Amino acid sequence: MRTPRCEQCDQHLGARHAANARYCSGRCRTAACRARKRTTADPVPVDLTRRRQWVRHTANKVPLVAAPAGHRPRTASSTDPATWRSHQEAAESTVGVGRGFVLAEGDGIVCIDLDHAINNGTLLPWAREVIDQLPPTYIEISPSGTGLHVWGHGTVGRGRRIRRGDRCIELYDRERYITVTGRPWAGAPSTLGDLTETLSNLA
Repeated sequence: MRTPRCEQCDQHLGARHAANARYCSGRCRTAACRARKRTTADPVPVDLTRRRQWVRHTANKVPLVAAPAGHRPRTASSTDPATWRSHQEAAESTVGVGRGFVLAEGDGIVCIDLDHAINNGTLLPWAREVIDQLPPTYIEISPSGTGLHVWGHGTVGRGRRIRRGDRCIELYDRERYITVTGRPWAGAPSTLGDLTETLSNLA
């Protein structure tokens, strides 16, 4: 079972922490609050943060409605905009263990999910081939620390899974939420590139 990590220092949260805890200590909580006040603190692209398509999620990735402290958790839906909130609401919410962005049909945002792409901090060869063909675009490490989420502009239509040998790639642009950690991979830019060519090559 995967244990949640502190959103500030990335340390595992232990049994002494509450089920919905986001930080390992008061020091990390204070540091995170201060960081949110700095405009450069969050590397997540403005193309994502300006949209009202945000949710929270549990440790096992169940989407939740972002709500203030003291509110009972409610399940969110990747197809019901009434359960989505602004990025600020999701970032400040204490519900669940992290943020998630909902991909909606027609918004032109796509995510390429490279599952089990990292082993002991090293990118596996098949994943390196994919990363090397990308234009400059936002890439971040998944909550597990073993996958990568590549964000950009493009169209997929019906979501697809590509499994060839060790490759485990998923492509989505609608009716799906993707966890957002704010942990960029290898200095990835805080902008979204055009992934049309990459998506065509992966198909």
